[in-house]
Amino acid sequence: MENKESIVTLETPVMRGEQTIHTVEVIKPTSGALRGTRLADIAGSDVDALITVLPRITLPALTKAECLNLDPVDLIALAGKVIGFLSPKSDE
Repeated sequence: MENKESIVTLETPVMRGEQTIHTVEVIKPTSGALRGTRLADIAGSDVDALITVLPRITLPALTKAECLNLDPVDLIALAGKVIGFLSPKSDE
């Protein structure tokens, strides 16, 4: 089920062979998707933590290599979605 609020339109599309990825959906992470990272690192937009988590919670699933090559503007946009999922509803 697609949620428009969780979709990021990439400024620099990702090329995957013949396929061009223009938009990425960020799925609300489960605790398992966050394993191997510190929540404080994710909340602080730590690049290494984001590159660990993004392949687990994106549709289409971005690879680690694709995450490493993201335009910084796109990485920040994706990070914003991830951090939004980690914020309590009372903060909205």
